[in-house]
Amino acid sequence: MLNIYVFKHNFSNFAKQKIVLGISSANQRMNPVKFFRIINLPINDMSLSGPIDFKPKLISAMKDYSFSRFKTDLIAGIVVGIVALPLAVAFAIASGVSPTIGLVTAIIGGFLVSALGGCSVQIGGPTGAFIIIIYGIIENFGLEGLAVATFMAGLILVLMGLFHLGTVIKFIPYPIVVGFTSGIALTIFSTQMNDFFGLGLKEVPASFIPKWGVYLSNLQNIDLATTVVAVVSLLIIIAVPMISKKLPGALISIIIMTLAVWLLNEYCPEIHVATIGDRFGSMASDIPAPKGFSLSMDTINLLLPSAFTIAILGSIESLLSATVADGVTGSQTRSNTELIGQGVANIVVPFFGGIPVTGAIARTMTNITNGGRTPVAGIIHAIVLLLIFMFMMPLINLVPMACLAAVLVMVSYNMSGWRTVRGILKNPKSDVTVLAVTFILTVIFDLTIAIEIGLLLAIILFLRRVTENTQIKVYSEQLDVAEGTEATTHEVLDVADGVQIYEIDGPFFFGVATKFDEMMRSTMGEKPKVRIIRMRKVPFIDATAVHNLEILIHSSQAEGIHVVLSGVNQNVREVLEHAGIDKLIGKDHVCSHITIAVRMANKIAGNLIDHTQAG
Repeated sequence: MLNIYVFKHNFSNFAKQKIVLGISSANQRMNPVKFFRIINLPINDMSLSGPIDFKPKLISAMKDYSFSRFKTDLIAGIVVGIVALPLAVAFAIASGVSPTIGLVTAIIGGFLVSALGGCSVQIGGPTGAFIIIIYGIIENFGLEGLAVATFMAGLILVLMGLFHLGTVIKFIPYPIVVGFTSGIALTIFSTQMNDFFGLGLKEVPASFIPKWGVYLSNLQNIDLATTVVAVVSLLIIIAVPMISKKLPGALISIIIMTLAVWLLNEYCPEIHVATIGDRFGSMASDIPAPKGFSLSMDTINLLLPSAFTIAILGSIESLLSATVADGVTGSQTRSNTELIGQGVANIVVPFFGGIPVTGAIARTMTNITNGGRTPVAGIIHAIVLLLIFMFMMPLINLVPMACLAAVLVMVSYNMSGWRTVRGILKNPKSDVTVLAVTFILTVIFDLTIAIEIGLLLAIILFLRRVTENTQIKVYSEQLDVAEGTEATTHEVLDVADGVQIYEIDGPFFFGVATKFDEMMRSTMGEKPKVRIIRMRKVPFIDATAVHNLEILIHSSQAEGIHVVLSGVNQNVREVLEHAGIDKLIGKDHVCSHITIAVRMANKIAGNLIDHTQAG
């Protein structure tokens, strides 16, 4: 929690008394300002104000674009479009909508993400992470409810980008991200058992435990032919990358097994394996005309939590994908632009019946490995999907459902991140607890609840760690000016009787302000004449800390104690001046350096002592 050190006598020979409030974590201390610099996230980028940060990478790429670059983007775009086809179809069906909607989403959403996004190689479209939330929204509110939730999520994403929250979203702790990603993977896996084993169930419970109860009670209905198709499809998906990592295993599996099932249905009609056409009928091959939807305050209030979940999940997944891509390509994603681009895509696709869009890590990495380096590759991928949608939809009707189930089983395995989970289990218990709580909430209850509680845990963990890193020290009699710095020469200041120095080392916010008050009461002893509050290492101060500081000044002045501030940086000084603290203590009592502050305090204390003796 908070470590308090009381130093007395000469710095080179001091008695050290340590008072621990709560649980000490000295081995985990890190200055938050240094932390931001280590991970290359400038604090200024986190400001909620400032100019709009919307600079699509497509515009930058066009400045130096060449024919040779277009050739590599063309190849990458064609490959990614082919890879995206089965995934778009599979994710749509698993979400409870038709394959047509999945393809329309991949075409329109993928185009907008590449055209307006802040990542050069990001490929957007429907992803497995949204399956559970989409399925739940459709079950409770229908397709129009999904359109409204997606539209509102798009607005939230745009606002996040406009308010420069593209950097802040990266501070969500990794155990939370892994927790709900693993939970989503297990949930996706559980939704595919009906099609994988051909159980023929018409209605399957949405909740995890009842769903498996139904599966176990219907084991006698397993269809052997369907199971064989599913298992062989899965084996092909696993085997293809062993031959060549550039070959799309899912697509090859679908081609081989679609041909096999078609031959089986043609020549052995008594053995039937269900296909997409059996479930959805003949599908249109035209982009749907734009269609509106009704909005009301009741609808907004009902769907706002789901919209918030879609927005947060989409922002996390897209920025994680962009971060991974940056690590491979050496480029730098414009996070706020990326959020705005993702937001626009999610605002537009609902008018065409689409489902939520986000950056897809697997497709983005496929783009990179095949030479894609500009958003042109992503636009070509959308055009390839459009051509397939217009001219090859009848063939998609022949794809067996068991094969798509195998594709999603493989997707869920890749999403599970079991190696990462195993690594986190070796971390501190707090990380393991956060991972377990998020995972269980995602699987057993609801993704919306998991994300909301996960974000709450993220905030609590952040505040706890910042509080642990903030120290408050009290000095009297002598002070080494160079303490806490790398200076090799030490300047020891004599502190007069009646002067106490309180140094705050770290952010001064509500989590620390209360501890500061408790510390002052517990270490006060004899009433001083002057209190110096040294703030050279305070990067920021919040309203609660300002309020507590104001109360301290008022109470000190009521007791005849002067308050002097030392080493206040420009940002903190502006906050204090805005609150009128400088006028309350006197502008001359806000000193730029501790030497000036100690000299002034010694003089004040001496004058007060002389005045008392004279009286």
